[in-house]
Amino acid sequence: GMFRALIDPQIGKALEVIHQQPDHPWTVAELADRVRMSRTGFAVRFTTLAGVAPLDYLRKWRMQKASDFLRQGEEPLEDIAGRVGYESGAAFSKAFKREMGLPPGLYRKAQVRAVTQVLRS
Repeated sequence: GMFRALIDPQIGKALEVIHQQPDHPWTVAELADRVRMSRTGFAVRFTTLAGVAPLDYLRKWRMQKASDFLRQGEEPLEDIAGRVGYESGAAFSKAFKREMGLPPGLYRKAQVRAVTQVLRS
């Protein structure tokens, strides 16, 4: 499904801008405007092709980027929150826990432990 979304000229462009600017406060209306579609037409087409609603995809992409940043080092959570579009560390932590199943700080520690165990093996 995602391949069809990526190769679609309009939905592919929307995915591109989401990927390039995960920190932007995107709305469905703004994304639709970017690709010159109506809000409803865009939402329906995005969901049909990608298998997920536009803002759900945005949330999942932000959490994927955040998990990448958390694995890369000791960047403060507030900074990561800003890089993925959250105005506060608290809002980011709540969203991250809801999506990933544990708070970002514990996620980071678990990733470090996993890497350490692999390296020791």
